[in-house]
Amino acid sequence: MTGPGDEGAIAAFLAMLAAERGAAVNTLAAYRRDLAGAGDLIGSLVMADRAALAQLGEAWRDLAPASLARKASALRQFYGFLVDEGWRGDDPGDALPRLRPRRSLPRLLSHAEITALFALAEADAGTGDPTALRMLALIELLYGSGLRATELVSLALSAVPRDAPFLTITGKGGQQRLVPVGKRAGAALRGWLRVRPAGGRHVFPSPRGGHLSRVRLFQLLRDLALRAGLDPEKVSPHVLRHAFATHLLEGGADLRVLQTLLGHADIATTQIYTHVDGARLVALVNQRHPLARES
Repeated sequence: MTGPGDEGAIAAFLAMLAAERGAAVNTLAAYRRDLAGAGDLIGSLVMADRAALAQLGEAWRDLAPASLARKASALRQFYGFLVDEGWRGDDPGDALPRLRPRRSLPRLLSHAEITALFALAEADAGTGDPTALRMLALIELLYGSGLRATELVSLALSAVPRDAPFLTITGKGGQQRLVPVGKRAGAALRGWLRVRPAGGRHVFPSPRGGHLSRVRLFQLLRDLALRAGLDPEKVSPHVLRHAFATHLLEGGADLRVLQTLLGHADIATTQIYTHVDGARLVALVNQRHPLARES
C-alpha cells in the first residue's frame, strides 16, 4: 500500500491523536515540532530506515534527558501509527535512543509559608479592595482546589453553580471533572463575584477582554509572595497546586481520590507525591499491618 508523504502522514497522525486520545492543542503542536525537527535532520520520516533514525541519537546528544525522551517518544508513536495504517511494513522506532528521564520532584511550600501567604492575602481582602478580593479567590482556588493555572484563569461563570460546592473544570485533552470547593475557597469566590466587573463570561475577566492571562497570574502571585516575606522564586501557581496535593496526602487522602481531584489521566503521575510523605506511609504500615500488630 502506498502511503502519503511526510506532510500528509504527520497530519493524519495528529488527527488520530486528537480524535482517539483527546490530545490537547499544545500537545499536538509539540508533536508537530518534534516530527518536523527530526525530518529536518534526516530527510523523509516516512521513508527513513533504522540507520537514519540511529543518527538522531548523535544529533540529540546535547539535549536534556526529558527533551530527548519526548522527541523519541513522538517518533516511536508516529512509526507505530504508520505500521497500523499499513503505510509501512516495518517499524524502525527501535533504533531511536532510549533514555528514561528522571522525574523532577515538585517544589514544596511548608505549612508556615502557606499560612504567611494567606495571612497577607486575607488582610488585603479585608479592606474590600476588588483587586485584593480577586487575589484571595485566585490563591484559594489554586491551593484549596488544586486547579491548574490555565484551568483557573479560563474558568467560566457557567462552571460555578449557585447551589453546589463543585466547579466543572475542563482540563487537559478537553476532559471534564468536578472539583470540590471548600468553605474558605467558596467564601473567597463569592466575595470576588460580588465585586467582579459586569460583563464577560469568565470568572476572572481581563480589562482588555477575555480572561486574566497565565502570565499576569504568575506576576500577581510572586508579588504577593514577596510582600509576605517569601522567596518569590519558590512560589508559582503550579507550586500551590503541588502544595494542595502534598498537604492532602499528608492529611490522609487516598491516592486515587487525589488523582481524580488533580485530573491526572494516569495514576503514575499522581504517585510523584508519595515521596513527600514517606514517614506517614512507614508509620501506617507499622500500625496497620497484621504482622506488625502481632509483634
